[in-house]
Amino acid sequence: MTEQRTALQNALDAEYAAVYSYGVIAAYANTDRSRLVAEFTAAHRARRDATIELLEADGTAPEAPAAAYDPPAPVDDPIPAAHLAVSVETDCATAWYAVVENATDKSVRATATEALTEAAIRRARWQSILGTTPWTVAFPGQA
Repeated sequence: MTEQRTALQNALDAEYAAVYSYGVIAAYANTDRSRLVAEFTAAHRARRDATIELLEADGTAPEAPAAAYDPPAPVDDPIPAAHLAVSVETDCATAWYAVVENATDKSVRATATEALTEAAIRRARWQSILGTTPWTVAFPGQA
C-alpha cells in the first residue's frame, strides 16, 4: 500500500468517525445548533463518499468503518457535545494534513487541502461557540 493510499484510508477512517460522532453531537447539542450540526454532518458524509471514490479509483476497495466509535469523554449535554465536535474536526484536520504531506497525485493533494481547510473552519466555529481562544491555530492539522 502506498503512503498516499494509507493516508487516504486514515482520512476515510476519520470521516467515518466524524459521521458517527455527529450523530452523538446531534443528540446532545443545544437546539439552537441543530442547523449547524446538520450542515456539518452533511459535509462529513459528502467528504466520506468522495474519499471512498478516490480510494476505489485505484481499483481496490477501502476498508469498512468500525461498528462504533468511542468519544474521548462522556457526552451528556451541549458543552461536551461541542467539545466532541472540536475533537472530531481536529482529528479530521490531522488526517487530511497527512494526505497533503503524502499525496503524489496533484488532484489528491488539492482535495486534501480543501478537506483540511474545511475541517479547520468547522473547528474554529465550534471553538467560537465554546468561547475558546484562539479559535484556530496557525497550522491546522499538525500534531
